[in-house]
Amino acid sequence: MDDIGIAPPAMATPKISAKESARRKAAVDYARGTLRLEGYVVSDAVEEFGRRYVTGEITTAEHSAAIRQRHGL
Repeated sequence: MDDIGIAPPAMATPKISAKESARRKAAVDYARGTLRLEGYVVSDAVEEFGRRYVTGEITTAEHSAAIRQRHGL
């Protein structure tokens, strides 16, 4: 288990398609941009959750749960 409570994948092979990865990247980039417009700064830990989500290491549910846990929600 890592610091967000999600075990790293057993193998490095992506579990999602390149198209899905691009869709996830666009969503993460949009969310980051929206937060910045509102005056927030995305932490390194949350950026790491986003990176892991985009590469398919974690699912949508795990990504959301990790961010909620990080912020005590």
